[in-house]
Amino acid sequence: MNKNITSIRGMNDCFTPDIKFWQKIENKCKQILTNYGFSEIRTPIIEQTSLFSRAIGKVTDVVKKEMYTFNDRSGNSLTLRPENTTGCVRSGIEHGFLYKKRQQRLWYLGPMFRYDRPQKGRYRQFYQLGAEVFGFIGPDIDAELINITARLFRELGIIKYISLEINSIGSLSSREKYCRVLMDFLHQYENELDQDSLHQLLANPLRILDTKNPKIQEILIDAPLLADYIDSESKYHFINLCKLLDATNIKYRINHRLVRGLDYYNRTVFEWITDILGAQNTVCAGGRYDNLVEQLGGKATPAIGFAIGIDRMVLLIKQINPYFIDEYNIVDVYLITSGKVSRQSMLVLAEIIRDHLPYFTIITHYGGGNLKKQLSHADKYQAKIVLILGENEYKSGEITIKDLRTGKQEKITQQNIIVRLNELLC
Repeated sequence: MNKNITSIRGMNDCFTPDIKFWQKIENKCKQILTNYGFSEIRTPIIEQTSLFSRAIGKVTDVVKKEMYTFNDRSGNSLTLRPENTTGCVRSGIEHGFLYKKRQQRLWYLGPMFRYDRPQKGRYRQFYQLGAEVFGFIGPDIDAELINITARLFRELGIIKYISLEINSIGSLSSREKYCRVLMDFLHQYENELDQDSLHQLLANPLRILDTKNPKIQEILIDAPLLADYIDSESKYHFINLCKLLDATNIKYRINHRLVRGLDYYNRTVFEWITDILGAQNTVCAGGRYDNLVEQLGGKATPAIGFAIGIDRMVLLIKQINPYFIDEYNIVDVYLITSGKVSRQSMLVLAEIIRDHLPYFTIITHYGGGNLKKQLSHADKYQAKIVLILGENEYKSGEITIKDLRTGKQEKITQQNIIVRLNELLC
């Protein structure tokens, strides 16, 4: 017997009813971003490997351990995108739209890929909705992006279950100065550091601040603070960001150990976290990357963005509010026949209704069965209205309308069906 072919570990199927959670969340995100003047961008899921190694950093875990990289038939090294900020920047430079209109507000939605250990809320194929803004240098756009995420979380009903942490990681030069000081401090504890921290000590000591190891966290209590080493411009930027968040009543906590895992970030970084999802507690993360466009060959352009993990949002909302969506598709009109009535007549009628009422969900019953069985199917679909075409109705040119919400039933001519459905459903 042939072994069944299954999905790849860490890459999951999604179908009803879960897909309804996804669609509702995604639609709300799109609506809010559109209201703030953002436009959609769609980039390839495969990019040249050099794009990510140049942007993210060759010594980051993402580039060294987690990327799906392969050679195509021409020997080119290609990678499934592990994130999409760099793809947006590459596209902007390549097509020139970052310079034709210097201020850009873009959003994207799609799958990302990282070869990580699969667990709840962390998958090898995961979905992100991201927003990227180019051409704004001040802290006001930082505050607006954070307000966008807060508005989204309020409208999804989860704002009480997540909290915002912010920090400034300064400029590249101030971080380099701080990293030398941090390395000197951590060298005292080399024998107590775990393997991951020892690796980061040589590659990127700043990442050690983000450790989940409680022993390392204890050591870091006495570590020098990044805030004491960042440049004055970054400090001023951060102070004004905090004032703007205060003015818009956004609650936040300054976390001096908050850093981002990708090398291109500078100044503002932020995360929305929750204690409901266990270890994978970050729902949304973002920050400024003012040097990335120039780093990838473009003209110097200030930029900031965020990404929301849609997989984690679904998990969070399902735990908080399982009634966020209806379990079944709600059908507006369910058409059934009884007796020896021609199926053709019902099919034709259904298409006429769809022509005139395109915004309603309409299902025609197929597969036979008596009237009682067909009505039970209508109930299963939570249909609002049932149209019954029996032999008598067929001969007289009438049709029976049953409103399952009220139990009322009536007969009308088929010519009046559109007007009557409009009255009942609108």
